[in-house]
Amino acid sequence: MEYRRLGSSGLKVPVLSFGAGTFGGKGPLFGAWGSTDAAEARRLVDICLEAGVNLFDTADVYSDGASEEVLGAAIKGRRDDVMLSTKLSLPVGEGPNAAGSSRSRLISGVEKALKRLGTDYIDLLQLHAFDAGTPVEEVLSTLDTLVRSGKLRYVGVSNFSGWQLMKSLAAADRQGYPRYVANQVYYSLVGRDYEWELMPLGLDQGVGALVWSPLGWGRLTGKIHRGEPWPEGSRLHDTAAFGPPVDEEKLYDVVEVLDAIAQETGKTVPQIAINWLLRRPTVSSVIIGARNEEQLRQNLGAAGWSLTPEEVARLDAASATTAPYPYFPYYRQEGFARINPPVV
Repeated sequence: MEYRRLGSSGLKVPVLSFGAGTFGGKGPLFGAWGSTDAAEARRLVDICLEAGVNLFDTADVYSDGASEEVLGAAIKGRRDDVMLSTKLSLPVGEGPNAAGSSRSRLISGVEKALKRLGTDYIDLLQLHAFDAGTPVEEVLSTLDTLVRSGKLRYVGVSNFSGWQLMKSLAAADRQGYPRYVANQVYYSLVGRDYEWELMPLGLDQGVGALVWSPLGWGRLTGKIHRGEPWPEGSRLHDTAAFGPPVDEEKLYDVVEVLDAIAQETGKTVPQIAINWLLRRPTVSSVIIGARNEEQLRQNLGAAGWSLTPEEVARLDAASATTAPYPYFPYYRQEGFARINPPVV
């Protein structure tokens, strides 16, 4: 397993990490993802560790905290062998302080997460969304306190826009607070919006990407093809409305290239889609999920090899979209490109 530094931090993470969204199985979204119990989770953790995958990601909203509980049970007795990443800020109840990143919410959220995970520290805490109602200085000072207390080791964000992340980083530098070193982002062959603003920001500011939903919310599994209905048993029947929008024609263009490369190489469609991401700038780790051992072993096969430049070019062409303003001039007009060349 290859390891990379998480952004500009000193922390090294595996290029593949495991997402525990399938653990617990509560609610309409997470119940459709999976319902892995502690015994099954322990087996999946065993397989990950054998392959060198030692970073496990979850969140307090995953199955109403059950994901953290199951993950905590699965790693019991081997805390020193794993790195734990969790997220908070999204609503976990109806109360006025049950959502956001206020000092109250962060402190109580971290304490509850520690208890569910069965540990006394979290390797990486990420804010699951930007809280526009709480000053960034309050957020950062609270995270600073939690880091100094030993309860957190690194901090990051997820689902922030470019200005939200940059405002936070500037405040951290100004006040001497911990900088965000990770940005957990949606990025896939059928969702390349990350490249327009957040990727250049990550390069400039040393923020590493942890990629969620690398298979386009379950669309790049090799089971979906042009002119055919979604297969029976696909979680898309229940979860498509929860995920990122995908242009269907673009999806099928990408799928056809993936299918062709899969036939040529003997790799699976998911392995190729994930391997493409591993070649992209700023990507520190791609989060893979699995409902069972077979899925996990297949996804682990995405690492340890590389697509050829010609294969990458074919995938780039099939998945390319026009950048929104003000970014498209930097890709399409020579004068802009000479001033500020595109990073991709």
